Amino acid sequence: MNIDTTRISPENTGLAGVDDNAPHLLIIDDDRRIRSLLKQYLFEHGYRVSTADSAYSAERTMQGLTYDLLILDVMMPGKDGFQFATELRKTTQVPILMLTARAEPENRINGLEIGVDDYLGKPFEPRELLLRIRNILQNRDTANEPATELFKFAGLVFNLENGELRRGNDFIRLTERERKLLSIFAIKEGRTVSRTDLADAGIALSERAVDVQVNRLRRKIETDPANPLILQTVRGIGYRLYGS
Repeated sequence: MNIDTTRISPENTGLAGVDDNAPHLLIIDDDRRIRSLLKQYLFEHGYRVSTADSAYSAERTMQGLTYDLLILDVMMPGKDGFQFATELRKTTQVPILMLTARAEPENRINGLEIGVDDYLGKPFEPRELLLRIRNILQNRDTANEPATELFKFAGLVFNLENGELRRGNDFIRLTERERKLLSIFAIKEGRTVSRTDLADAGIALSERAVDVQVNRLRRKIETDPANPLILQTVRGIGYRLYGS
C-alpha cells in the first residue's frame, strides 16, 4: 500500500475535524498497521473512520453505532470475515467491502454468495479502495433520487435510472452487480440472455459466477427462489425475465 507511514495517526483519531454528515466507515482487521494506514488515508479523503481488531470487537461497537460501510478483512483469528459477514447478512444490509489476501475465484464467489457488495484482494492500491468505497456509497445514495424510468413486474417496481427496487413502500437493497443484472434483464424482458453475454457485460468473472449472481437476485425478487417464476433458466443458454 503506497501510504506514507510517517503520517500515521493514533487509532483514537479519525472522527474529529471531519464533517459530521460524512459517511462513517468501520475498518475490521487484526493487523494494527493496516488499520492505522487505512484510517489515516480515508480520514484525509473526508470520511469518518472507526476501527475494530476482530469480529467480536466490531459486534460490540455496532451495538451502539450505525455505520455506512464496513471494510472487512477475511483472515482474522477467531471468527473470520466470511463467518462475520454471514451473520451480519441475517440482520442488516449494511454495505460490506471485503479485503483478503485470498485472490482465488472460489473465495471471491464465496464472498458474493454471502452477500458482500465488493471484494478487493491484497495487495491493493489505496486509490482503488477509495474508488470502490465511493461507488458502493453512491449506489446506496441513489435510493433517495426521484423515480423516472420504471420497470414494473410481479408486484415490484425497478427504477432503471437510479437502480432502486421496491415492493410497495419497502425498499429492497441491491448490490451494484445485482442492479446491473436486473437492468439487463429488464431491458431485454422476455428475451433470453446468455451466461456468456452476462459475463462479458461485467456481471461476473465466469459463467459459474454469473449463476451465483442470478441466484442472489432471485432470493430478492422471487417468492420461492428454488422454483423461480420471474427469472427463469433457459437450459444450456442462460436466463430470461418474465415481467408479467
